[in-house]
Amino acid sequence: MGISTILLVEDEEYIRESLKEILEMNGYKVTTAENGETGIEAASKASFDILITDLRLPGTDGIGVIRAVKAASPDTACIVLTGYASVETAVEAMRVGAFTYLKKPLNKDELLVTLEKAIELHSLKEENSKLKDEIKKGCTTAILGTSVVIQEVRDLIDKVADTDSTVLILGESGTGKELVARALHYGSTRSKKPFVPINCGAIPEDLLESELFGYEKGAFTGAIATKIGRFEAADQGTVFLDEIGDMSPGLQVKILRVLQEKEFERVGGRSTIKVDVRVVAATNQDLEKAVEEKKFRNDLYYRLNVIPIHLPPLRDRKEDIPVLVDHFIEKMAKRKKRTVKGVSSDALRSLEAHEWPGNIRELENLIERLVVLKEEGSFITPRDLPEKIRLSASSASFTQVVLPDEGFDFNEAVDNYERELIVSALQRVNGIKKKAAEYLGLNRTTLIEKMKRKGLLDQFDAPDTAEAADIVGS
Repeated sequence: MGISTILLVEDEEYIRESLKEILEMNGYKVTTAENGETGIEAASKASFDILITDLRLPGTDGIGVIRAVKAASPDTACIVLTGYASVETAVEAMRVGAFTYLKKPLNKDELLVTLEKAIELHSLKEENSKLKDEIKKGCTTAILGTSVVIQEVRDLIDKVADTDSTVLILGESGTGKELVARALHYGSTRSKKPFVPINCGAIPEDLLESELFGYEKGAFTGAIATKIGRFEAADQGTVFLDEIGDMSPGLQVKILRVLQEKEFERVGGRSTIKVDVRVVAATNQDLEKAVEEKKFRNDLYYRLNVIPIHLPPLRDRKEDIPVLVDHFIEKMAKRKKRTVKGVSSDALRSLEAHEWPGNIRELENLIERLVVLKEEGSFITPRDLPEKIRLSASSASFTQVVLPDEGFDFNEAVDNYERELIVSALQRVNGIKKKAAEYLGLNRTTLIEKMKRKGLLDQFDAPDTAEAADIVGS
């Protein structure tokens, strides 16, 4: 941590200069101001870790200085000096954001101890702000890709994040619905308040109501104390109702009331509780169909579906796979403290050919497994991939042939395909020609002859120890 900076606002010159000397002798960098206006001007030009201000100043008083400094720099810890200490002045100072107040004449030791505590508070707030910024950045960058569909999703998030409109996120499991919900929260003015997720499909129906709305002591067997629910915990923040399509009709009515009236009662309670929350919901179900089948209330559906965001499955945005793979390799390598150089072009083609029924979650889990199992400092190759993904690539290579209208050179196409098979086989077995020949069902001499004709010998010329052993043994 660097030198802590202090803005000292004090109209009495002797006290101001004496305090400055004490503070600088104890390692603080001090800027002084003789009145409230000068102090506010200094705070507008630079941010300070600590504000120390006299309460009674000519012109703008200490309360006004605190308000202005807090407006410009919310994390600055403010200390009030007063010779007129009273409950009223203390309460007013705290109400506008002061950390504490000290009575004049000042005790040097008390001042220094108070400053240490104020610095700790400032550091904690700064760390919290950085963490929230990282979370916000993480949410938006995790919606990665260059495809048109994902760019449209990001643009829509940017447009609606800083509103209170209800959002319904639609998409298959594993497409990143919670990431979008978090991006909406951290991109809004509610970002400093709680983001409270709840998976409506993962909690038994008889427990879900008490999870959402809380319960009073004695409401049921085992309710030994009052417990607040998710809506109450999210007051002034965001509630994320994941898999809302699984919610029972009875609970749908109560959710509708919260959306309409912003109020509810705890289980077993009589008092009505008012809340200010934004609701973001998500589902992998077709809610329109559920409404038609009378499984989901149409009035709740229309309340939720104010702004729909459709997340495409990964199979419909395969051009984003290279970006996602690089992101997950970097993320997992850092988390697992492993060194993986990347993914080979052949392995990447295999990943792009796969249909990914589990979407981004399936891809992320696979990359985690590959990073953990891969030897240090090497590339992920096709031989590292699960058989079903290798088979996807093989199937795609045969089924995705598109013949041009003007025709093409058959012999050249066959030659190119043969070359690609040989190169892929050699890469799969780390360049060992004997193993590549076995893999392709060829004699080693036949493979080498084909490699000569295609100019591949120089590319795979240097045999490693394993191949040398194979040659000696043959």
